[in-house]
Amino acid sequence: MHHERSISLNPKDRLELERWVDAHGTPQQVTQRCRIVLAASAGQQDKDVADTLQINFKTVALWRGRFLKEGVECLWEVAAGRGRKPTYPVSKVAAVIENTLQSRPAGATHWSCRSMAKAQGLSKATVSRIWQAHQIKPHRTHGFKLSRDPHFLEKLTDVVGLYLNPPTKALVICVDEKSQIQALDRTQPGLPMKRGRCGTMTHDYKRNGTTTLFTALEVAEGKVIGQCYARHRHQEFVKFLQHLDEEFPAKLQLHVIMDNYGTHKHPRVQGWLKRHPRFIPHFIPTSSSWLNLVERWFGELTGKRLRRGVFVSVNDLKRAIDEFLAAWNTDPKPFVWTATVDSIVEKLSRCRQTLESIKPGCTRPRMRKTKGK
Repeated sequence: MHHERSISLNPKDRLELERWVDAHGTPQQVTQRCRIVLAASAGQQDKDVADTLQINFKTVALWRGRFLKEGVECLWEVAAGRGRKPTYPVSKVAAVIENTLQSRPAGATHWSCRSMAKAQGLSKATVSRIWQAHQIKPHRTHGFKLSRDPHFLEKLTDVVGLYLNPPTKALVICVDEKSQIQALDRTQPGLPMKRGRCGTMTHDYKRNGTTTLFTALEVAEGKVIGQCYARHRHQEFVKFLQHLDEEFPAKLQLHVIMDNYGTHKHPRVQGWLKRHPRFIPHFIPTSSSWLNLVERWFGELTGKRLRRGVFVSVNDLKRAIDEFLAAWNTDPKPFVWTATVDSIVEKLSRCRQTLESIKPGCTRPRMRKTKGK
């Protein structure tokens, strides 16, 4: 009787296989091999794995044996078959990936297809295909900032709890300010959009002043209350809170989510909140603006009304903002929060582990072998 050897995965390899399965750019055959190994590591027999994945049990046995013998590296090998054979060996592809992830070209911050092609003696199209297959995008970056708030978990749990389990007979509102919104006028008229050509606008502009938009997003229904002020001080914030007090029914408690900006914690603001106990403040952790849903609405305002707008004066800018608010509130769309505290903490823990693996003064992680991504 055939004896099926069990597979034991360490946490690092398991996480890598799960990432490959979830990645959109992972080749289908590699995804299938990863699923086989993950199922086998869970104690399933070859026949059960084959039935679940709807493949031949001999394929399952093959990759169980190869993984036990060769490890994770074997899962990305290209199987021989019909069609055009690979022009370059696996070692050459690995060299492109390794150099892309672990080195820099002279005088530059990242590789381009052309610079990598020249360094490796390949065509830029070949480098592009290798990068696409392994989900590598050297030209792109994402901004991030990990909070160092000593009460991070406490504040995170508080705010996420309001999103996922809002209190009864109360409203949850997200409050923030979009300061220094510029009234920009273009130096020349742009051309309108037509078939085959996008709209155009001049790269230079004339500044006609600024305004600050104080905003409150009602989480349940998605309605937004906003007011523009010339300045961004605690006096204006108190006026906005007074406006909110008049807007919402007096019998309802208002759970107000806001950031740690100095204006929000000014003694006069705190005094006003104590005199109006139906306002219950909730502060998000420092460097965690992503936790305030009103920031998502600011993205809608910027992308759909401000970025391409032409404003001849501050009053013109204010009218445009008021029009956008009115249009939004005729058919509001709430932003639904789905992430749990545990999922957020797990993701941030992985980020911290990555940061800790980076040497002081270095912008790249320490050298390590990377497969697939």
